[in-house]
Amino acid sequence: MTSQNKTDQNRTPIFEAVKKYIDDKVIPFHVPGHKGGKGIAHGFKDYVGEQIFRMDVNGMEDLDNICNPVGVIKEAENLLARLYNADESFMLVNGTTQGVQAMILYACRPGEEIIIPRNAHRSTLGALILSGAIPVYIQPEIHVDLGISTGLDIRKVRDIIKSHPYAKTVFVNNPTYYGMVSDLKEIVKAAHDENMLVLADEAHGAHFPFHPALPATAMELGADMSAISLHKTGGSMTQSSALLIKRKNVCSNKVNTVVNLMQTTSASYILMVSLDLARKHLALRGKSIMTKVIGLAGYARQRINNIIGLYAFGPELSGQIGIFAFDDTKLCINVRGLGLSGYEVESILRKEYNIQVEMSDFYNILSIISLGDNMENIDSLIDSLKDISQKYSTKTSAKPIITLPTLSMITTPREAFYANKKKVLLEESAGEISGETAMAYPPGIPALCPGERISKDMVDYLKMMKASKYQLLGMEDPHLEYINVLS
Repeated sequence: MTSQNKTDQNRTPIFEAVKKYIDDKVIPFHVPGHKGGKGIAHGFKDYVGEQIFRMDVNGMEDLDNICNPVGVIKEAENLLARLYNADESFMLVNGTTQGVQAMILYACRPGEEIIIPRNAHRSTLGALILSGAIPVYIQPEIHVDLGISTGLDIRKVRDIIKSHPYAKTVFVNNPTYYGMVSDLKEIVKAAHDENMLVLADEAHGAHFPFHPALPATAMELGADMSAISLHKTGGSMTQSSALLIKRKNVCSNKVNTVVNLMQTTSASYILMVSLDLARKHLALRGKSIMTKVIGLAGYARQRINNIIGLYAFGPELSGQIGIFAFDDTKLCINVRGLGLSGYEVESILRKEYNIQVEMSDFYNILSIISLGDNMENIDSLIDSLKDISQKYSTKTSAKPIITLPTLSMITTPREAFYANKKKVLLEESAGEISGETAMAYPPGIPALCPGERISKDMVDYLKMMKASKYQLLGMEDPHLEYINVLS
């Protein structure tokens, strides 16, 4: 095979190898035990069809192995790296959580500091526990009118880098769940000037390279590593992601070793094929796809901003402190003017209009606009929101803004995770040191981390989360009557 062919984005090496395996009608004496669907319960097979089970194969010479790829998986990873302006990529079948944790485990040894935004995803907390790294939290900026955390003020980043010269790395969200982007170019410069690595959680930025109106990627701006969720906005299947690296400051062999600490040895070829095909789709049609997506989101924002009680915020926020740029594909809607919480609006949309948004918080709902959306669905959302506004906006007053309390870290997440604990009533936990995590999912950003001292304000905040009847994760008691604290 020529070098030119190996860089051809029309190729789908993994998909082609799996198709050949199926077409060859190989007699399987290997796992998985359902043997091409023959052992699958009929109800399942009848519903999804047989071909998907024929594709559910295992690593062998012609299909390569994700733990040490040298064949078709390696070819597919090289094509992915080329598309995303990286030196190397690693396909992930354990989601971007695996990529985030691999980055931090690579960059930090036990006891070493990592500068990290307090509104980072829960996967970073797991990485801190696994690695023993010590977080130096940066408080993100707060948009008071919207009641949400935004990005990082570059001045705060520079100050913290200067005051923690022994920190090994700076971790950044690019973008936040709400589509807000920090000044990553300047963050990279400030970190590299002090010989620190820059790691980026780009779970919601897999679509960035494919339109000039979208923010720049971490790889474009000089970051050392980034983790992307192609399944979120790139068109692959849930749980399929990738880790991207630049080799200047990063050893790819060591990265592979760290990735394999958390990588299954039985990687799903269905997920890897979906990555392979999504990469080709984006490479060939990415700009036209994103042009359509940006247009749909812009149309929706314009229409929604004519509805009483709603504010669909977007690119006009760019330039505010902590918001260097905005992802135009994010349809974020502040519903505070309706007198309803975001949780309530999400529930009404689902139960009364058969519409499910991505997430909600106390004041906002978020709809992801992506390559699978169309005008008909956008209009259905707009019409439903208009109907909700007519029912509620004249009957209630805007909810007061309550922001997430700032807490002090008393001990590291790893120390708190392994410490002896006792169970106390949430009502009586103020002043104690948390022994577990409390968060709403999505977005999966911890309100309370292990090792932080619980304040009265935090108790009140957690009670509001609980009263919202939203999905709570991280606690041993899923009803949050009790909470584990250090004994």
